[in-house]
Amino acid sequence: MPASIILSRLSLSTPDGRSLLSNIDLTFGSERAGLVGRNGVGKTTLLAAIAGEHAPQSGRATVSGTIGLLRQDAQLRAGATVVDLFGVRDALDLARRAERGDASTGEIAEVDWTLETRLASALARVGFDIAPDTELDHLSGGQVTRVRLAALLFSEPDFLLLDEPTNNLDRDGRKAVADLLAGWRGGAIVVSHDRDLLDTMDAIVELTSLGATRYGGNWSSYRAQKAVALAAVRHDLAHAEKHLSEIDGKAQEAAERKARKDSGGKKKRAKGDMPRILAGARRDRSEDSGGKAAQIAERRRAEALDAVGAARRRIEILQPLSVKLSSTQLPAGRELVRLDRVSAFYQPEQPIFRDLSFSIVGPERVAIVGPNGSGKTTLLKLVTGELRPVAGIVRVRPDFALFDQKVSLLDPKISILDNFGRLNPKAGANECHAALARFMFRADAAMQIVGSFSGGQLFRAGLACVLGGSTPPSLVILDEPTNHLDLESIAAVEAGLRGYDGALLVVSHDEAFLQAIGVTRRLDIGASGRLFDPDEQ
Repeated sequence: MPASIILSRLSLSTPDGRSLLSNIDLTFGSERAGLVGRNGVGKTTLLAAIAGEHAPQSGRATVSGTIGLLRQDAQLRAGATVVDLFGVRDALDLARRAERGDASTGEIAEVDWTLETRLASALARVGFDIAPDTELDHLSGGQVTRVRLAALLFSEPDFLLLDEPTNNLDRDGRKAVADLLAGWRGGAIVVSHDRDLLDTMDAIVELTSLGATRYGGNWSSYRAQKAVALAAVRHDLAHAEKHLSEIDGKAQEAAERKARKDSGGKKKRAKGDMPRILAGARRDRSEDSGGKAAQIAERRRAEALDAVGAARRRIEILQPLSVKLSSTQLPAGRELVRLDRVSAFYQPEQPIFRDLSFSIVGPERVAIVGPNGSGKTTLLKLVTGELRPVAGIVRVRPDFALFDQKVSLLDPKISILDNFGRLNPKAGANECHAALARFMFRADAAMQIVGSFSGGQLFRAGLACVLGGSTPPSLVILDEPTNHLDLESIAAVEAGLRGYDGALLVVSHDEAFLQAIGVTRRLDIGASGRLFDPDEQ
């Protein structure tokens, strides 16, 4: 029987009971399906439900075959190694003891002599060559992602469920994922905002507050199909609204005619030109006629309202995120960051940087680029003071904000409103609510607990709390900011940062994002830890 995933009237909710998706009916076979939708709509929860890790509110997910799930934020045990992630530590130890001649006769019969070769082969499929005993703590986020992908391939599932598989990956890593999926013969459901990766899909499934819609073809085809569908729905809505307006206009005209007629009848009765009995009969007939006409008009108006409502329900009415920032008043010549002949390492035998020097002056927009594992995040730790240099000087103005990949500047146990007040202690209640509203956290949404958010919602909440105040910091430091944002949010954040008049220091593999925010200088970290400034070459 071919492997398949069948979702039957599936409804999902968050752990605190907030409804996410309702009555979803979908079927997946041996295809590559991209799963898209706005942050918080339920994409990650849907993957968890398919994998049996999240109980549905109603309905069911029926899986025929085996599942391999790549989570966005899997927790790694301290000291865990590559082979631990593959789950074959004991088997590898046995194979090595057998090679040394330390295994018993019974143990030798159980040895998997192909294990190391298959481990290396799985890693090679994601473009990675690394020793099985390497500790994961020594790897970058992108390198760990590659190892986790390789571990999934090693288990040979029928279906791959990949939640943002290109997050943290450099250009080579992204290409490796695309090549892997291009050659994959099983089923794959991929949650991603990577447009290049989505363009390799066989189908796109869009999740909205209205449900799930499947579009045949890749991302580009989906965009074209959706544009046509939206145009048709908007045409229907415009027609329904026009019809309602016409009914209201005719009702108004009828009411005015009746008012004129009633006024004329009153004048005649006042003059006494007709007998009382006849005048009363005419008045009664007029009232009966007017009442019936009013009932018909009201019924037609109700039907027209229903048509307008039905058309509107077919369109997901979501106001786009609009990021409008106050000025930092940063002078053009002010030095914000200076590193002078800095050296740093976690272990003395493995130096990361030697004699590193650079500065950021005024509202510069600087991108730190380089392959996974080259030290980009470590460099941010030096700038922010989380890591102290062993030599050299680091000077940074204190009014900066760091957006790391977990947005750890927010307290996950309290609401967005309370976080805003904590980070902006001088702001009054009205200012807090107004600032959060600009970032689409209105009314009850401002009271949501931060720990319940999806990655994209979390980043937006961080932006609101840090940049939404009356005086934004003069330097914003961003570590892979687009990793957890949906495509609409990325566009809105790009627009907001283009209007920010402070300095930016950004680590990102998203070339389109760097171009959109107007990066003026790139610092390229080579594999040796040396920093190259192309503008100085």
